[in-house]
Formats: sequence, C-alpha cells, structure tokens
Amino acid sequence: MISTETNDRVETDAFFREYTSQDAILKYTRATAGFGISYLLDHDYKTVYLEALGQLPPEVRRRGLRVLEFGCGGGMNLLHLVSVLSRDGFNVASAIGTDFSPVLIQAANKEAHSYLGPREQSRVQFCVAKNETLLEDLSAGLAQELSKLENSFQFIIGVNTIRYCHRAGKQFDCARDIFRLLAPGGVCVVIDMNDRFPAFRSALKNKLRDKKEQEEECYLPSLEEYTAPFQQAGFEVSRSEHFCWIPHSAGRFMTRLLHSLSPILSTVAGSRAMRSLVVAKKPLHP
Repeated sequence: MISTETNDRVETDAFFREYTSQDAILKYTRATAGFGISYLLDHDYKTVYLEALGQLPPEVRRRGLRVLEFGCGGGMNLLHLVSVLSRDGFNVASAIGTDFSPVLIQAANKEAHSYLGPREQSRVQFCVAKNETLLEDLSAGLAQELSKLENSFQFIIGVNTIRYCHRAGKQFDCARDIFRLLAPGGVCVVIDMNDRFPAFRSALKNKLRDKKEQEEECYLPSLEEYTAPFQQAGFEVSRSEHFCWIPHSAGRFMTRLLHSLSPILSTVAGSRAMRSLVVAKKPLHP
C-alpha cells in the first residue's frame, strides 16, 4: 500500500513539473497568454481592482502604495496593474510578485524588463514563495525581517491561485499571512474558478471519469469556502460573488461574443459565472 505521504509527494512533484514547464511560461506570460486574459486585465479585472482600491484611505494614494500579488505566475497581471495605476495617478511605491515556481519568477523578471519603463522597473520585484507559507517565504526571498513585512502592504491580489491552498487544506494559513502583511485598512482581492461554472465542471467530470483518485487534486471550492478563511482571519468582507464569463484562453471572436452576452448571462445565471470574487479589508482598528 502506498502511504498518504508518498501520494502527496507524487502529486506535489507533478504539480511542480506542470508549473515549471515551457508550456507554463507560454501560458502565464503576456506575449503568448492569449487575447482573453489581455481583455480581462484591461476591463473586468481592472474594474474590480480600482473599485477595491477605492476603499483605501485617501492618504495612501499620495503617500505611496505597496502592492503584492501572490501566485503571480509570469507576472503579467501585476505588471499590467502597475502600469494602469501609474497612468491613473497612483503613487506605486513598490510592487512585489511571488510564485512557488522559480521558472515563472525568472520569466516574470524578464517580462518586467521588456514591459515596464526604467522608473517602474525599479519599483517591481519578484521572488519565490509558496502561498501557504507566504510571509515566511517572502521574508526569506526579500531578505527582510518578518516584523518589517507585517502591516506593510496596502493592496494584495491573487488570481487563479488560492484554490491550491484549499486543495492542500492550507487556506487559512494563506489568509492569515495576508492579514499579517496588510496594513490596517488594506485590501485583498482574490479571483478564482467558480465550482458552479457548468462547462468547467463538465470537462472535469469527463476527465476524471476513470480517475476518481484525482478528484481531490482537481477540487474547486465554493464561493462560501473561498470567503470563509478571510472571515476567520479577521477580515471585513465587502464582496463575495460570482462574476465574469470570459476564459483567459479565449480568442478575439469568443471574447467579443461573451462580452456582449455577459449582461444576459449574469442576469439569468449569475451564480454560474466562470469566477468567484472575494474582496476583503483589514479593519482599521482591531
């Protein structure tokens, strides 16, 4: 009989191989990621981010914003956000991206040099860190004491990444570290796959028809499950909802079609949208 520890190691090794492959670099970097993700960064995700940033105290915008993206992949989301914020008049003091894959972090650093100007580049940094040990790994990667990182960020984001913490049973560890990293009044935005999105669930069921042992590996949390760790960690949750009908991999035609259909789809089947969204704020006072 194979032990649980052995199974966990095999799954972790497979996961590591997947996200350190050439395919991962193509999928998670801007030039080759596809039209859908570029559209979302300019529209749906941008709107969510700017609305969340509106919750921050006004002086943060003037004093300087510290941003962190966990599970950043090849960095395209964070780099685009830095560019958007700079154009919109935010003073971005620093922006840090973390991912467990050294290959993707290396790709993110290359992306920063080709996508940002020298001034913005000087404020962006990427380092290797796991979501479930975010604070500790970030401290090691940046060579900074834990105490200096705590309460130091005003805005933290994670896209299509926190579900992996749920699969490992480490979701509260991630939410707790985010809480510690955020300054009082700081905001976290999490976007991930909706377990009720029918097309994804159908594909998953077909894939696992003869592979039931992989169900835990492909598990998707419900919206309530995405939200619960942030509530438990002490956050004030301002948004917990389903949204967005456009796949990251969609081409131009599919993106435009789904964009035009989105208002109707959201009206008649809002809970079946592709993604779950949680926006959580760290209280100003304990």
